[in-house]
Amino acid sequence: MSTPPDHIAPSWPHCAHGADAAADPVGCRGSRVPGHTACLAHLSYPDRDAYLVGLAPGADIDHRGTPFTEDLLRQLLRALSDPITRKPQMGTAKFNEARFTGNAEFDKTQFSGNAEFDEAQFTGYAVFHGAQFSGNTHFHRAKFSDYAGFRMVRFTGYAEFGRAEFHDNAEFDEARFSGNAGFDGAQFSGHIRFGSARFSGHAGFDVAQFSGGAVFGEAQFSGRALFRRARFSGHAGFDEAQFYGDTEFGGTQFSSGAGFARARFVVASELGPFVCAEVVDLSRAVFEDPVTLEIAAREVLCRRTRWESTATVRLRYATADFEDAVLSAPVAVTAHPTCFTAEYQAVEESLLPHGCDCGCGCDGVRVTSVQGVDAAHLVLIDTDLTDCRFFGAFHLDQIHLEGHTVFARTPTGWHRRGIRPTRWTRRRTLAEEHHCRPAITARDDPRQWRPRPDHARGSTPKPQDVAALYRQLRKALEDGKNEPGAADFYYGECEMRRHDDTATPKGERRILWGYWLLSGYGLRASRAFTWLFAAMSLTVLLLMGVGLPTHDPDPATTGTLHGNRISLSTSTPDPAALHGTWSQRMTWARAEKATRAAVNSVIFRSSGQNLTSAGTYIEMVSRLLEPALIALGALAVRGRIKR
Repeated sequence: MSTPPDHIAPSWPHCAHGADAAADPVGCRGSRVPGHTACLAHLSYPDRDAYLVGLAPGADIDHRGTPFTEDLLRQLLRALSDPITRKPQMGTAKFNEARFTGNAEFDKTQFSGNAEFDEAQFTGYAVFHGAQFSGNTHFHRAKFSDYAGFRMVRFTGYAEFGRAEFHDNAEFDEARFSGNAGFDGAQFSGHIRFGSARFSGHAGFDVAQFSGGAVFGEAQFSGRALFRRARFSGHAGFDEAQFYGDTEFGGTQFSSGAGFARARFVVASELGPFVCAEVVDLSRAVFEDPVTLEIAAREVLCRRTRWESTATVRLRYATADFEDAVLSAPVAVTAHPTCFTAEYQAVEESLLPHGCDCGCGCDGVRVTSVQGVDAAHLVLIDTDLTDCRFFGAFHLDQIHLEGHTVFARTPTGWHRRGIRPTRWTRRRTLAEEHHCRPAITARDDPRQWRPRPDHARGSTPKPQDVAALYRQLRKALEDGKNEPGAADFYYGECEMRRHDDTATPKGERRILWGYWLLSGYGLRASRAFTWLFAAMSLTVLLLMGVGLPTHDPDPATTGTLHGNRISLSTSTPDPAALHGTWSQRMTWARAEKATRAAVNSVIFRSSGQNLTSAGTYIEMVSRLLEPALIALGALAVRGRIKR
C-alpha cells in the first residue's frame, strides 16, 4: 500500500505544526521561516510582524507548502510592495505546494527571479492580472478551484503549466510568453481564453483537455504551436490567430466546432490530422507556404480561404464548401480512404457518426460549392459533387476531376408529366440543372429534383447559364480522356439549350427537339435503333401495300426489217398498277421483297426491285432516313466506348 503524498515529508525543512504520529506524522508542510521552526502561517504574531517588517521589495522568499489565508497573503504582498509604485516585488519566489484559501490576488506583482507554484492549490480566485515574471515560472500540477486570471501577464522566461488543473474559467488574454510555454496535459474544466496572447517561443498544449470553450482568437504563435492529442469538448476558436511556426494538431479531437476563420499560417507545412464532430471553419484563412490539411469532420468551410502556394486537402466524411476560395497554385481536394495516422497511430474517429478505429473505408467527401473559384488550379479526387454549385466559377474547362467523381442523377423510375407517364434516362447532371428544372418545365414535379439550398447565394441559374457550365465541364472531361462522362454533359448542354426560350432561337430549339427525339442528341443508341426498326417496319408495310406491283412486268422485244438488216429493241413496261384486296397484297412473298428493299435502303443501296411510282418515292425517303438513323445509333455507341 502506497503512502499518501501528504504523509510524505517534503524535501525542505518544514513546520510540522499539528503533527500526529498516528494520524498525520508530517503535520504542516510549510517551509520554516529563516531563524524559526515554524512556517509563516504558524509563527507567533510578534515573530511574523518582525519577519514581514524585515522584508524589502525584491527580496527572495520561500514559503513552500505554507497555508495562506487571504489576509496572510495580503500582509506578505504589502510587505514586499514598492512604496512608490505600490506594486509587490519579489526576487525568487517559492510557493510550491502552498495552499491559498480564499482569493489570492497577485495583481501587477513583479517576480524578478524564478517563480515556483508547482502543485500549489488555489481554492478561491487566483488573480495575476498584469503580473510580470522575469525568470522561469512554474505552475506544474497547480490546482485552481475557482477563477484563474492571467490577463496581460508577462512571462519572460519559461512558463510551465504542465498538468495544471483549472476547475473554473481561466483567462490569459493579452498575455505575453517570451520564452516557451508549456501547458502539456493541463485540464481546463471551464472556459479558457488566450485572446490576443503572444507566444514568442514554442506553445505546448499536447494532451491538454479543454472541457469548456477555448478561445485563442487573435493569438500569435511565433514558434511551434503544439496541440497534439489535445481534447476540446467545447468550441475551439482560433479566429484571426497567426501561426508563424509549424502547427501540430496530430490526433487532436474537437467534440464541438473548430474555428480558424481569418487565421494566418505563414510557414505551417501541415494542419492535422485531427477529428471534429461538427464544423471546421477555415473561412478567409491564409496559407502562405505549401501545406497539407488532414481533417475528418462533419463539415469544412473554406469560403474565401486563400492558398498562396500548393496545398493538399485530405478529408474524411466532410461536406466541404470552397466558395470564393483563392487558389494561387494547384490545390488538390481528395477523399482519404483510410483513417489518418499521427505518430504511427490511427487517429480515433469515434466522435463522427460513422467513426471507426480501424482502417476501413469512409463515406465520400462531398463538395457543395466552388462558386467564385479559379478552377484552373483545382483538383478534385474521389469527391461527391452531387450538390456542388459551379455557377460563378471560372476556368471550369481547366478543372481536374480524377478518381471516382460522383454527380447528381436524374430522377429515377416512372413519373407523370401532365397525363403522360415519362421515364428519365439515367445520366450525370449538375446541381444547377436540378435547381432550374422546375422553373423551365412547369409539368415537372419539383419534388423529383434536388432543391436549391436556402443559403445559396445569387439567383437560380438560367438554362443558358447551365448550358455554359455543361460546355466547360464537358471540355474538362474530354481533356481528361473521360469521353463517357463528357457525353453526359453534352446531353445536359443540349437539354438546357432545348429548354432555353431566351438565348436559343426557335428554329434551333426545334432542330434540337428532333435531335433529342430521334437519338437523344446522338447519345441514346437504343432510341436511334428503335426509330430505325420502326422506320424499316413502316417501309416494309408501305411497300407491301402500295410500293410493289401486282406482278413483275414482262419485257417485250420488237424489231424492224430494212433490207438485209434487222433492228431489235427490248423494253420493259412500267410496273402494273395494284389490283386486288389487302389480303392479296399482304403475303409472305411480297413481305420478302419489301424487306429486301428496306434492308438495302439502310446501307444506302438500291434493292433492284420493280416498284410502283409510290414505291420509288418510298424507297428514296427510306434511303435517306434509315442510314441517318443507323449513323446516329453508331455515334451513340461510339460516345460510350470511345477512349
